Amino acid sequence: MAKVAVSAAKKAAARVERYDPDAERLPGERWISMTNALTRAGHGLTLAEKRIVGCAVSKLDSRKAIAPGTVPTTKITAAEYAESFGVDLTTAYEQLQDAAKQLYNRSITFYEAAHKRNGKPLPPTRVQMRWVGQVKYQEGEGWVELHWWPALLPHLTGLRKNFTSYQLQQASALRSVYSWRLLELLTRFEATGWLEITIEDFAQSMDATEKQRGDFAAIRRKIIEPAVKELTTKDGWMIQWRPVKKGRKVGGLRFDFKRNDQLALGL
Repeated sequence: MAKVAVSAAKKAAARVERYDPDAERLPGERWISMTNALTRAGHGLTLAEKRIVGCAVSKLDSRKAIAPGTVPTTKITAAEYAESFGVDLTTAYEQLQDAAKQLYNRSITFYEAAHKRNGKPLPPTRVQMRWVGQVKYQEGEGWVELHWWPALLPHLTGLRKNFTSYQLQQASALRSVYSWRLLELLTRFEATGWLEITIEDFAQSMDATEKQRGDFAAIRRKIIEPAVKELTTKDGWMIQWRPVKKGRKVGGLRFDFKRNDQLALGL
């Protein structure tokens, strides 16, 4: 276990060292970094909204803490969106416009450990926060500007430990938000090569619908199998998974995986 911890720490340090956010760099060369807590949280985003947020996060300097009271803004153009995600300019305009209308109302859902009351443990505390405090979209100009939510910034900036990083280009070809969420979850545990997670936590991380959460067959059919297939074919992952029974019911999931960088790069 000690070797695994050291390996994970070295990998994280290497990513911090090589990550050099710069708005002028090609989108595919930028990195998305966020705390592990945010990786596991429910993001509540459609694929188009996830693309906008991911592109915007990749423009933040994950190493530099934001001064209290400072609210950074990030602009995404339709041309940049089209180049990043391989869509035509008309589609980029439409998706930017539609996503801009909804992003302000989207929230992130965290669950924090709660204190005991009268010596008895309490269920986890549900915490919700916005992604942005303001969104601007200029009709006919083809850009969207995000004003980040202040309480979210410690999950995206000033990162030194307990965070996950991956390249924007790893997600650029994905056509399912479930595939993107699974990419984030597996990347968090890439140093170990395996992940065991309760079905409740997995459903939360994948933004599964309420109907899906009570139906493992639906989670398997609608989320796990398509997401595994897309990550395997488009980002060079080799993934094996199995349900973990708790009595007669499925209580969790086990993933064993690694990413083949040569396959991912098409070599």
